[in-house]
Amino acid sequence: MNWYVVYTKPKWEKKVAERLNEIGIVSYCPLITKTSQWSDRKKMIQVPLFNSYVFVQIDEKDRNKIFEVSGAVRYLFWLGKPAIVRDSEIETIQNWLSAPSDYEVTLDLWKKGDKVILDSGPFMSQSAIIQEVKQNHYTLILESLGCMLRVDKKQV
Repeated sequence: MNWYVVYTKPKWEKKVAERLNEIGIVSYCPLITKTSQWSDRKKMIQVPLFNSYVFVQIDEKDRNKIFEVSGAVRYLFWLGKPAIVRDSEIETIQNWLSAPSDYEVTLDLWKKGDKVILDSGPFMSQSAIIQEVKQNHYTLILESLGCMLRVDKKQV
């Protein structure tokens, strides 16, 4: 089964994920913990990592079932077709969210263009290319996620 991205009403991500799970559709709403400030208190709350998006794992023929849940608006499309997310990308998000907040990074003498495999931290086992080497940081391109990662040399 494929993972698809469902666009939800604003602030409905957790409700939609819960209701989809209740009707037997596997859904995943990655959450992060943040501190919110009110006029009288601070509180740690869990908020979605991606605003207005929930991942669902469902067969192609059953894709319309998600619309039985109020708050589910539409699928995210890419090149005219529903966007499919690979299992490895979902696992990477889960690993990143479950990684400890502090971890050890060791760097060899890297230079621009070197291809490396990260051996610790939330992106462990991910392949990266060194894009930039500066006095106080490295800039890496994570190939599988198509994003950039900045590693400060003072953390090393």
